[in-house]
Amino acid sequence: MDRERAAMILVVNSGSSSVKYQLIDLDGPTRVLAGLIEHIGEPGSAFPGHEAALSRVAEEVAPHSGALTAVGHRVVHGGATFTGPVLITDEVVERIAEAAPLAPLHNPANLAGIEVMRRLHPGLPQVAVFDTAFHSTLTPAARTYAIDRKVAERFGVRRYGFHGTSTAYVSRVAAALVGRPETANVIVLHLGNGASATAVAGGRCVDTSMGMTPLEGLVMGTRSGDVDPGVIFHLIRGGMTPDEVERSLVEESGLLGLCGHNDMRAVLDGVAAGDEDAALAYNVYCHRLRKYIGAYYAVLGRVDVIAFTGGVGEHSAPVRRSVLSGLEPMGVRLDPLRNSSVRGTRLVSTDDSAVAVAVVPTDEELEIAIETADLLARTKS
Repeated sequence: MDRERAAMILVVNSGSSSVKYQLIDLDGPTRVLAGLIEHIGEPGSAFPGHEAALSRVAEEVAPHSGALTAVGHRVVHGGATFTGPVLITDEVVERIAEAAPLAPLHNPANLAGIEVMRRLHPGLPQVAVFDTAFHSTLTPAARTYAIDRKVAERFGVRRYGFHGTSTAYVSRVAAALVGRPETANVIVLHLGNGASATAVAGGRCVDTSMGMTPLEGLVMGTRSGDVDPGVIFHLIRGGMTPDEVERSLVEESGLLGLCGHNDMRAVLDGVAAGDEDAALAYNVYCHRLRKYIGAYYAVLGRVDVIAFTGGVGEHSAPVRRSVLSGLEPMGVRLDPLRNSSVRGTRLVSTDDSAVAVAVVPTDEELEIAIETADLLARTKS
């Protein structure tokens, strides 16, 4: 870690009913504190609102307040305005609020955390780090949907991408693993309840599977991923309301809709038990992933490493094996023993694999702390 950049950063991830926080000393780095407050605003909760929850966080951090340098906030959607981390001002708060229609479940909750922490720590720099920012390097060809341009401009319809903070961290670690920290071409597969694939060329995002919303792309725990837009009109004409269709595609589809489970461990148990629905769900999931790997190989032209992250990506050796099966002609050779290992960051491909395969546990909080400190260093210089 660069000593000039070393700092104590409080990272806050404020959700609608929860607050996750970490106090990170970048001289190490070391996690000094970490916590999660849940059920905010729910009946019987000790925390009637974000003010009470973040006041508790402030109490936890108080013994270290003398060393605290800044607060870094996770913000899901920066719209087309924010292409990197920014110091939070009243104007920035307004712009984040304007992007709320693009992330109605996330941005208002992120803003609640920002507003409370600005009141509790008025003398500290507060920085917003956006999930969408890493994808701001998408070319017009990659981010544009082929719909009427005036309609798209009016409603802000374009590909924004998500999981950017995680992808930035994972792609950088994966590139370093293969000895090409500045030039590696990486396909990052972030596989959790939400899932995305991203093509990264020399540290820059060139394509990503999630689009205007996190619904597009891979099969997820409860989200459908890619679906013919005509299906939506068909369901509405069949009697479903737009809200019902949205709820179905976001909350009742994906693995859950196909086999009744949104946890990959339960899906794999079903496959082992001969459950045909689980087998179909698993095969659809892996087929979609394999298809995106092939597409991003074409987009990048050369792939140095495929990096798996997220709960499923990090922990499911069967998923990694199934997804990469048949990709040997592309230079992908998985090592069975390495793949079955449960160690942390590692290569799981064979030594002679033309395309390395990595498992990289993501660390969004550390990435937020690093980006916060980097911004402050640039601002002071």
